[in-house]
Amino acid sequence: MVIFNKIPWVYLLSGLCASAFKTSSEFLIDHRLARLNRLNGISPTSTSDDSQRNPLFARQSTSFPSSNFTQPLDHFVDTGFTFNQRYFVNSRHYKPGGPVIVLDGGETSVTDRLSFLDTGIVDILANATGGLGVILEHRYYGVSVPVKNFTTDSLRWLNNEQAAADSANFMTHVKFDGISEDLTAPNTPWIYYGGSYAGARSAHMKVLYPSIVLGAIASSGVTEAAISNWGYFDIIRRAAPANCSAQFITAVKEVDELLSKDAETNGKVKSFFGMQGLTLDADLTSFFVGPLGGWQNKNWDPAVNSNSFANTCAAMGNPSDAKIQTFQGLTVSNATWNLATIVNRTSNRCPKTSTADECFGTLNDTDFQNTALSQTGRVWQFQVCTQWGFFDAPPPDASIPSMVSKFVDVAYSSKICKQAYPPGEFFVVPPMPRVEEVNRLGGFNIAHDRLAIIDGEVDPWRFDCPHSFVSPTKVREDTPLRPYKLIPNAVHHYDENGLADHSQEPQEIQAIHQQEIEFVKGWLAELS
Repeated sequence: MVIFNKIPWVYLLSGLCASAFKTSSEFLIDHRLARLNRLNGISPTSTSDDSQRNPLFARQSTSFPSSNFTQPLDHFVDTGFTFNQRYFVNSRHYKPGGPVIVLDGGETSVTDRLSFLDTGIVDILANATGGLGVILEHRYYGVSVPVKNFTTDSLRWLNNEQAAADSANFMTHVKFDGISEDLTAPNTPWIYYGGSYAGARSAHMKVLYPSIVLGAIASSGVTEAAISNWGYFDIIRRAAPANCSAQFITAVKEVDELLSKDAETNGKVKSFFGMQGLTLDADLTSFFVGPLGGWQNKNWDPAVNSNSFANTCAAMGNPSDAKIQTFQGLTVSNATWNLATIVNRTSNRCPKTSTADECFGTLNDTDFQNTALSQTGRVWQFQVCTQWGFFDAPPPDASIPSMVSKFVDVAYSSKICKQAYPPGEFFVVPPMPRVEEVNRLGGFNIAHDRLAIIDGEVDPWRFDCPHSFVSPTKVREDTPLRPYKLIPNAVHHYDENGLADHSQEPQEIQAIHQQEIEFVKGWLAELS
């Protein structure tokens, strides 16, 4: 993820944060903030150097040197082309006869996962089992890029089926440097772990390749792909401090009503938010959901935790009956006033020589069609547009209070798919993502012996996980063979990271780590 210079926390109207797993609105906002920086002559921080992208790489690359595994570009049609898939190995706990614990790198550079190899879940399980720890980079991410650009045609080998085949090929053919034993599956037991998108992949690997994946752990695994991801924000609404949720609900409803009143009032609202002349209403109101994404970046470890959501709540203030007159002649609540104050700290950066549409609009298709390899945001968004969905939208039932504007619907959130990925010579992005290709593997009900489901109680992505409140299966038994666990007060894959001194972790994190050790050791014991 690119971090732009001179953007303090209050500009965190998008996913400019630790998470690579972004909502559709965050992708659009990131594009516009990057454009705003270009208009102001601010260059993005380079991400070509892993040590600059992630200081953890500089600290740990000596301990965990990278290696490459040769993969075919296409596992199902012989193109004659191959690429290098990067991986890292932790052998500090390995004892002959031990398992391999592999963590799926998911939708980011694998260097962003190195802490999990050092003190997190991979090291924890390897230490408990005498296993070899591995982190495997996903095709098209980090340096495991098989193509020369990110055009629609060049991205056509990026799909669930090819990525799963990569992992299976790796597991059955890899030879680890410095280890004489043959650790390929199925002769050696492999435990597959993933969090978030990679958590869904972990579950899919167990379903698709049960003979080579002894066991799998899906942490916050989004196994139910969805066109509308309205529940993401509804979980935040219910879990966030009540005053904060109330302020967002009030502001969003009030702005929606004012924008819909008449053309004169519509113009005044956009002027109030510093975007006078902006064509699309949604191009304004989509900025409101950016700060909400900070909830996903909360973590139990202060060194990893983001305070952006708490800062946003503080800026939104407390509910009040008082009304405020704006310079534009509007009468608004303090909630709308405070939200406008936040947004104006970004909108005020639009150069006087540029229009609001040039700074914040989404009407120009070519603005989203830079296909250089530096445009790493195109990769996950392509997966969203072709198979996963997760488009931002308000609740389908008007009786449910909404923190998302009515203008930020599926039509708006998904239009980037047509804009960013025009039809190629060999591949055309479907009109809507083929979510059935994901859900036919189990969706909410995905299950298999030695597949563990681990979710967070207040994770906004829980809406797409087996513990979802809209899942047709309301109760599932938690057993050692099929663990099904919900971490109290946890957000996104809270079990993935750990401390060097595990006794200093919160009790609920120590508890889930111990439970994972116990059921994995139980799975391995079945082989004896």
